Amino acid sequence: MNRKLISWTAAAAFALVAVGCSKNQSQTTGEEQPAAATSAKKTVDMSTVGSVSGVVKLDGAAPKFKPINMSADPYCVKANSKPVYPDEVVTGSGGTLADVVVYVKSGAEDYSFPTPTEPVSFDQKGCMYTPHVVALMVGQQLQVINSDDTTHNIHPTPADNREWNKSQPPKAPAIVETFARPEVAIPVKCNVHPWMKGYFAVMANPYYAVTDKDGKFELKNLPPGTYTIEAWQEKYGVVDQTVTIGAKESKTSDFTFKASSGS
Repeated sequence: MNRKLISWTAAAAFALVAVGCSKNQSQTTGEEQPAAATSAKKTVDMSTVGSVSGVVKLDGAAPKFKPINMSADPYCVKANSKPVYPDEVVTGSGGTLADVVVYVKSGAEDYSFPTPTEPVSFDQKGCMYTPHVVALMVGQQLQVINSDDTTHNIHPTPADNREWNKSQPPKAPAIVETFARPEVAIPVKCNVHPWMKGYFAVMANPYYAVTDKDGKFELKNLPPGTYTIEAWQEKYGVVDQTVTIGAKESKTSDFTFKASSGS
């Protein structure tokens, strides 16, 4: 066979193999690369923002809890001069409900929001978690503090985020963690003191609040639009409302949980 023909055939075969390899490499590389953004998200025009505020109440009698037995740790007994009750349902005057997370569940997906730089603190004081419920954004730092003179451990048990379990002796440095995905809400417990229970609510946007005994909340700086606003309570579940606000408009939306729904 002519040498030139052999040389041309070999070169052609090599080129085909090279093209095939190039395609495979490109496909593999593409799978490893983050997906390209389909569209740029909007930033909030602060000249148009409004707000939604209201009060969360419990319709019916709150459950009666027995005092927590802390005798397993003498320090915990000494740290509390009065009986301590579970934080599962905390009410104020007129049935107002504390520790309810109120947040924009949907309607803000077209906007981008910076991750807050200020950490959120979660303390262990008197062998209880303080506050009982904390809310923070995805990627925001959670700073866990031990103000007690006894060892605790912090053990969140999420469904959609990474689980971790860390011991924290007295006077130890703060534990700093973040969460990668929204989740309402993540139970947290102390394996050393089983009565210690709390929740982390991880948000996709900055429109959220946790009520105190007055049951009040306010979601500020909302751009005009229609939103699903959800109120979450650990015993009574969730209540949703749809709210539409215009430019610079402030609206009131109250939430009520039925005491019977938690029985």
